[in-house]
Amino acid sequence: MVARLGLLLFGALVQGAVAANGPYAQCGGTGYTGETTCPSGYTCKVQNEWYYQCVPGTAASSAVSSARTSSSSAVSTKPSTTLVTSSTKSASTSASASASASASASATSGAGVKCTGTFTPVSASAFVKNINPGWNLGNTLDAVEDEGDWNNPKVTADTFDDIKAAGFKGVRLPVTWAYHFTTGSPSWDVDPAWLQRVSDVTDMITTRGFYTIVNVHHDSWVWADVTAAGANLTMIEEKFYRLWYQIGTKLACKGSQVAFEPINEPPGTTAAHADEINKLNTIFLQAISDAGGFNAQRVVTLVGAGEDSIKTSQWFKRPDAKFKNPWAIQYHYYSPYDFIFSAWGKTIWGSDADKAALDADFAAIRNNFTDVPLIIGEWDASYTNTETAARWKYFDFLIRTANKYNTATVLWDNGLDQFDRINHVWRDPTVLSILTNTTAGTTNSLPDSTTDGSVTTQFSSAYAYHKAGDAVTDVVLPYLFNGNTVSSIKNAKTGAVLTKGADYSTNSSAIILTSAFVKTVITSSTATGSLANLTVTFSSGAPNTIEVVQYATPVLGSTTAKLPATSADLPIPITWKGQSRPAAVKAIKSDGGILIDDWTQYLGPLQQGRMTYSGQWDWDANNVILKATVLDAVRSAGKTTTFTFEFYPREPTNVANFTLTV
Repeated sequence: MVARLGLLLFGALVQGAVAANGPYAQCGGTGYTGETTCPSGYTCKVQNEWYYQCVPGTAASSAVSSARTSSSSAVSTKPSTTLVTSSTKSASTSASASASASASASATSGAGVKCTGTFTPVSASAFVKNINPGWNLGNTLDAVEDEGDWNNPKVTADTFDDIKAAGFKGVRLPVTWAYHFTTGSPSWDVDPAWLQRVSDVTDMITTRGFYTIVNVHHDSWVWADVTAAGANLTMIEEKFYRLWYQIGTKLACKGSQVAFEPINEPPGTTAAHADEINKLNTIFLQAISDAGGFNAQRVVTLVGAGEDSIKTSQWFKRPDAKFKNPWAIQYHYYSPYDFIFSAWGKTIWGSDADKAALDADFAAIRNNFTDVPLIIGEWDASYTNTETAARWKYFDFLIRTANKYNTATVLWDNGLDQFDRINHVWRDPTVLSILTNTTAGTTNSLPDSTTDGSVTTQFSSAYAYHKAGDAVTDVVLPYLFNGNTVSSIKNAKTGAVLTKGADYSTNSSAIILTSAFVKTVITSSTATGSLANLTVTFSSGAPNTIEVVQYATPVLGSTTAKLPATSADLPIPITWKGQSRPAAVKAIKSDGGILIDDWTQYLGPLQQGRMTYSGQWDWDANNVILKATVLDAVRSAGKTTTFTFEFYPREPTNVANFTLTV
């Protein structure tokens, strides 16, 4: 993911002209211009069309491991884990052939690593089935520049105990390699310590029974962006081969539960870009094959431009039949953008049109690849910035639709969106339960919420809102029972089980909290904020929560300020009085024009003139924050601008205004 979200090396080592090659140095290959002579006792061996290498022996000698000394040992003495997996029909002829190949105690492909132990081949379709549902170890080994640099501690084995307990079956392991090469010009050797770290984390995952996908991650925009102005495609291809050769060498003897993904979200917007990305897929397959071990039989998840379903459908080319790896296609899904990234006031989701759009997206790629296993390697709707009931409906519908189109899903988690790795808790346990229940085919009940974008107010049945000062009455919460019935409601704060009839009732489309019960939570002296969490269990499916919230309009510490002369984020103190987060922010200039994205004037009343959470506004425990880019926009416009901070529940009076004068 793009930093949510979250950031090396092909065949030919371009050495430059030197006096003589050393052992294991490159001695030829397409585009190579360096020394071609090998030292005494070594011969120049063709490893592939891009990379010839000085290896021990004479011209008549058989090939031996071509792994560089900077990589890991070429022979693993530890037997690889043997997986017993029932084979299912493969998605392609090449995948089928690989999946049905017999296991070998010394399975290699030509030169390269020689493995001891056994490898039980698995088809791509079986692998995809077995990894579902999966979870991403995001913002960790893929952090820029190093593990621990992005909001997460270094991973420990107990993280995967937590993930297993949560019900996940697989883990995608994003890895950024760009900052872990040895120095030199050029030096495309990976630091052996980093290779070992990736291997160790892979073992942490697989020893707990997970299927896993190891990839090359933010390198896609650090050095391997084929769309960049002046991109040196020869360098990218050569570096890419060399990187995957080393990864393939290090992980060559891992069991069949380990799959590879060539590169994360490679930029590409044209057919020419896509052709180059298809070429990288081929280079990747060649590199891992040349690395030896069990790699020629290993499952791979190949990618298209951006790992986007539309561009993949348009331009992806199937791999050359000479490669016998079982293969699937991986794509990513963060749509609709405005809901997932809280853009332009989009705090609702779940209309018939919303569902039809998602279904059409999944159907399109499935219909283009009817015989190929598909896996959504990243998707998410964040706990941090999406409305709760809409998020739950999105999770439920996305997983049900993925099931419909026989597509596996791997949840993106950057350490802030879903699982708190430090405290070992899920930030939204309900969404986790919805995910696992829906994957298993169980029907969930869900709170209803606004889906009509033409309205000026918004409701959510994930909350029982009460406005401070209003009389306490019954609270009617529209609900989507989906054939289930309410089994019980429990106050998580007190442990008390609510009594049906006295404390709540239900009908075919709602849960009603009685005024008698609400008065036990809200009195004339009750402060604003979250007052109770009610756990609702049903005859089937995921439990839900209803949060009882008393609210008033939050108060800003100041309502006006002079535009600063220099660009920086502007924190505005706030006293929260309900849910401690904004819902949206509107920005209108003194002449009545919209400050940013004036095209939003054509959207509904809840979206007109609203800015985007990512990069334009934020909040913390004590402030709402206008980002530097917004102050720059005010400076550029030269107009005094009023910012309307909108809160939950979204209604016309639950807002606070702040004016920035020029």
